[in-house]
Amino acid sequence: VELLRTLLSRTLGLGGDRAEPVLDELSLQGVSRFLRSDRCKNIVCMVGAGISTSAGIPDFRSPGTGLYSNLQSYDLPYPEAIFEIGFFKKHPEPFFALARELYPGQFKPTVCHYFMRLLQDKGLLLRCYTQNIDTLERVAGLDPELLVEAHGTFFTSHCLRPSCRQSYSLAWMRERIFSSLVPKCEKCQGLVKPDIVFFGESLPSRFFTLLESVSGGNGTQSPIPCSLNLGRTKVTLGSLCLHRDVAWLGDCDSGCLALAELLGWKEELEELVRREHAAIDAKA
Repeated sequence: VELLRTLLSRTLGLGGDRAEPVLDELSLQGVSRFLRSDRCKNIVCMVGAGISTSAGIPDFRSPGTGLYSNLQSYDLPYPEAIFEIGFFKKHPEPFFALARELYPGQFKPTVCHYFMRLLQDKGLLLRCYTQNIDTLERVAGLDPELLVEAHGTFFTSHCLRPSCRQSYSLAWMRERIFSSLVPKCEKCQGLVKPDIVFFGESLPSRFFTLLESVSGGNGTQSPIPCSLNLGRTKVTLGSLCLHRDVAWLGDCDSGCLALAELLGWKEELEELVRREHAAIDAKA
């Protein structure tokens, strides 16, 4: 009964005094006014595959264009097998063939990545949770201390043998993947896997803290839905609208540009993107 009363109070304003609204208007304009106010101290972003599709990285489940729709050439029993730890230990070749196509370092961060960088540079970003394994948050310059890579990362790799667990760098793994070699441990010859979370593996412990802002993911894939806190203001930028206070139903980059313009940050954001992309090109 108490739980029902609390839910009704939160959603319908029944059963007690209502808290002061965070936003004066449930729109991007209302969000921008709040972000410019002294009341906004910390922002937590939770992002998914939608923020990287404009970089050329496919999401997983979009019909026709998603990763799972285009794995026929890998001769898998079913698409998800390529990310199952049991299948990987027996047949690592399909995963590493796919990794050559999607390897970090071949793509540039998007406007959405750099919008989060601006939030960080302005002292507003408390934490970024990402479901992505492409490391583009790191490439965009997000502080690793502010980053929770909920599905792991390509940034490091480890030997799978419990008695070894030797660590390897991004450069070490890249060299082997692009040499068409199945990476083997230099100490024990065990199989080495990037530190991304496969089906059948535990999530990183850093993942489990409170969330405040959602961008890019549709909020339907675990571990995202069990972590949404109804007590916070949520802004959704993406193509699918779940429970939220404010939604931008469109691509994430356009949503970030629209919000940046309302904040007076658009020119700064566009210049950051140009400068960082030029630096990436210069290193290539």
